[in-house]
Amino acid sequence: MIHKSLKSIADMCGGTLSRNQDDSIIIQGVGTDSRTIQPGNLFVPIVGEKFDGHAFAESVLASGAGAVLWQRDHQPIPDDLPLILVENTLTALQSLAAAYLSESRAKVIGITGSNGKTTVKDMVSALLETTFKVHKTQGNYNNHIGLPLTVLAMKEDTDVIVLEMGMSGRREIELLSTIARPDMTVITNVGEAHMLQLGSREEIARAKLEIISGMKPGGLLIYHGDEPLIRQVLAEEATVKHEGLRTFTFGNQEINDDYPTGLMFHARGIIFTSNRHAGEGFSLPLLGRHNVVNALAAMAVAAHLGIGDEAIRSGFANLKLSSMRIEAVETAFGVTVLNDAYNSSPTAVKAAVDVLGDMKGYHRRIAVLGDMLELGQREEEFHAEIGDYLSPDNADLVFTFGPLSLHTAKKAKDRFPEGAVVPFTDKEQLIEALLERVTEKDIVLVKASRGMRLEHVVDALKALPGGNNGVRG
Repeated sequence: MIHKSLKSIADMCGGTLSRNQDDSIIIQGVGTDSRTIQPGNLFVPIVGEKFDGHAFAESVLASGAGAVLWQRDHQPIPDDLPLILVENTLTALQSLAAAYLSESRAKVIGITGSNGKTTVKDMVSALLETTFKVHKTQGNYNNHIGLPLTVLAMKEDTDVIVLEMGMSGRREIELLSTIARPDMTVITNVGEAHMLQLGSREEIARAKLEIISGMKPGGLLIYHGDEPLIRQVLAEEATVKHEGLRTFTFGNQEINDDYPTGLMFHARGIIFTSNRHAGEGFSLPLLGRHNVVNALAAMAVAAHLGIGDEAIRSGFANLKLSSMRIEAVETAFGVTVLNDAYNSSPTAVKAAVDVLGDMKGYHRRIAVLGDMLELGQREEEFHAEIGDYLSPDNADLVFTFGPLSLHTAKKAKDRFPEGAVVPFTDKEQLIEALLERVTEKDIVLVKASRGMRLEHVVDALKALPGGNNGVRG
């Protein structure tokens, strides 16, 4: 973490010390939450519409904080506290992070995308940790406050910092890129998340490509080459590109610099080969061919930093994910549940349906799909598209839940036998119907936006008793 004198901190964030300050006080670490401030930390009071962290300044200092950033417009300014006076505490936090990173020798990897950015961040970190000292974004610290805090928590001897960059609107990733000044960036894809705020996938692509605006000259952009919108926006005159920008593409199609050449699926993951990595295959402990594409992005980062195939294999073997993705659960009853009831979007649902379709060794493949939320004016259209995507090739039975998913069921019914697609707007009725039809050796995908609370379906399947040969008594 940052370890600097109070005077150095003030210089780095563009602030000045309040009068009679001991400028040799050593600051170790930075925080914005008064409840978690540690002795020696710099406390940054964030000001919002309904809260003001300045109210906690005296209490955190009494608990051992080293100093506090203090916004000049908050009068009167206490003259008996160790303060750094700034025009805006949030802007000062961001400036401090940018200055700390610019002094570091660490290579900076920036990662964004509508889906998969957290998974790719974890993959990149796992591969790089085989060779380098790596610091990465933890949890959801990927916004205008979280990213600076991630940077300031970095150890001084870090070789590579891997920063996830999230957004809800335009110019947010541009700010993060300007703070981080990445050497290398990854765009995992352009999906429909934030359609409500941005209105079109073209605008989402423009927002994602803001990640290159702060890159160092000669930096490398690694992006999903199957997505034409990235190429389109990259060529637009309004897109900010620095001199010597290099590119590398990954994806499923052979037009890319790297793509899968072979896939073998099993219950706990995938073995795959790729165009750029000849020889033995790579074993990935994750479900879904979309995760093979994510893996190619991470492998590209590793390869460009000189990491060989054996180290890449070792990194995948030790991969740990920050947050839950598709969780495979074997129940006592004998049914396998693919639990992905945490978030949803059209791209994510199609990827999950592909996972189900690849599970060939089961009696039946059952999809339980709930509403995808916050998709804006085209929400009915997007749900209907899922119905078009479903087919007997990737599911044997389909249960839908929610008013929007009625559009999914209506479209899907044309492609399935009578009774194979059943819509519900009552969750208890859905659970009852599913439990009546599920049998031993079925596999059930449960996928929906978090607000639909379909973990109740997962819990009901897990509660089925075992030892009855797949027949409910």
